[in-house]
Amino acid sequence: MAQGNPAASSTRSRAAATSKAAEAACAEAVFSRLAAANPEPKSELEYVNPFTLLVAVVLSAQATDTGVNKATRALFQIADTPAKMAALGEAGLAERIKTIGLYRGKAKNVIALSKLLVANHGGETPRNREALEALPGVGRKTANVVLNVAFGEPTLAVDTHVFRVANRLPLGAGKTPRDVEDNLLKIIPAPYRRHAHHWLILHGRYVCKARAPLCPQCAIRDLCRYEPKTR
Repeated sequence: MAQGNPAASSTRSRAAATSKAAEAACAEAVFSRLAAANPEPKSELEYVNPFTLLVAVVLSAQATDTGVNKATRALFQIADTPAKMAALGEAGLAERIKTIGLYRGKAKNVIALSKLLVANHGGETPRNREALEALPGVGRKTANVVLNVAFGEPTLAVDTHVFRVANRLPLGAGKTPRDVEDNLLKIIPAPYRRHAHHWLILHGRYVCKARAPLCPQCAIRDLCRYEPKTR
């Protein structure tokens, strides 16, 4: 039986270890700088409790946070619990969120999830991924946001901004949002995991923009290997 080349295997192992060490050092540098610039990042969605955060995130799919906030300010004044929301009915909710894209489908999901929260969870928003993802209109990204923002869990929601930043740097790059989530969670230093979600989202939203990234204003520009940097 042919034997492998021990020297070559050893070289590959050293190279892999060096690569991992370099990625870890880059992650530390990236998040330490983002943390220094914004120590306590906050969600730009307005909410008053875990339930209203859940609703706001469901409504934010394919919509802007600003647009969602305009609709939910009045909504949450009269419906800040699952029971109150369910009492509005689909038509009543749809009328109040009709400025948001895909509002009819979202109204259907919000009323359905509100009823399930009342029936199965005593009107409380569960602090459990499986239970959250079982609700209508709630996927992994929405569950991650609720777990992170409402309950302080070190989860990472990968939206279009996080996906773009991770692949441009690259840091925790991947072909799918789940790939990026898994890869980032492996390398983000523990002290930064709680807020990593928001640092990356805000960086992608306001600095590392899709069409015209503001590279001259970027705090991590020297760590980034994105070739077509703006000048």
